[in-house]
Amino acid sequence: MATEIIATTPDSEIVSSRIINAPRELVFRAWSEPNHLKNWWGPAGFTNTFNTFDFRVGGKWIFIMHGPDKGNYENECEFIKIEKPALIAWQRISKPIFQVVASFKDISENKTKVIFKMLFTTAEECAKIKRFVIDKNEDNFDRLEKELTKMIL
Repeated sequence: MATEIIATTPDSEIVSSRIINAPRELVFRAWSEPNHLKNWWGPAGFTNTFNTFDFRVGGKWIFIMHGPDKGNYENECEFIKIEKPALIAWQRISKPIFQVVASFKDISENKTKVIFKMLFTTAEECAKIKRFVIDKNEDNFDRLEKELTKMIL
């Protein structure tokens, strides 16, 4: 199992980012606390069942994403780097295999830039899902913003 963040080239990574109207610590909580993460993770229409969420380096995140089309998508990941409140990285163990690096940067007191990178070992692996996930990542950001609104109230 890879414990280092892999080096990539632009053709072997998918990068999405958004400036979120919430403080960085709150955004980090939405990503690191399962009672919030399960509410927004995944594209529009998806729900989640978390079986394991051991939020520490070497800890596992095992969950099922339930698609609106009634499909169930099993996911197994291992956390490889956590720097509160700036960065969370994990390695997918289930296919497709890739790493995720989510970083959180203060823009102002109540604005945070979220940079979500999906890192692949080859451009070919990246290309297989790139055309599908760009819009899905935007769905994910939309759902994150809705969850943060609930957390702020």
